[in-house]
Amino acid sequence: MALLKQIKGVGTLISLTYMLTLEDPHRFRKRRDVGCYLGLQPGRRNSGQSEPQLHISKEGDPYLRTLLVQGAQHILGPFGVDCDLRRWGLKLAERGGRNGKKRAIVATARKLAVLLHHLWVSGEVYEPLHNSNRTTVAAAA
Repeated sequence: MALLKQIKGVGTLISLTYMLTLEDPHRFRKRRDVGCYLGLQPGRRNSGQSEPQLHISKEGDPYLRTLLVQGAQHILGPFGVDCDLRRWGLKLAERGGRNGKKRAIVATARKLAVLLHHLWVSGEVYEPLHNSNRTTVAAAA
């Protein structure tokens, strides 16, 4: 549980609910399947040339989905710590138009679920600015 609580915005309640809901972290073939399992993946309808993005499926546990959305709201909110996840979500919210912030929160919640699964399976230490470190090291060389 301490592995999951490394992310600012994820506390005891979210990490415990996440672990109890998923039960076995190895039940998913790919990490991205966690977002689908929790109902945070948007639906698609292919019709000719257009592929409009639909609402999220809302399958899975509604309580955990609500907690992940609340964690994402904290990450993207005014008290969120600077990290790659926050930067990605804020960039997504900027280009989203009228409902951009809402879509960014749900997309960040899906990405948070995938990140939690990765930390749980691998046991790695979370680096908040992992992608930023790579670009600054490459620019300095």
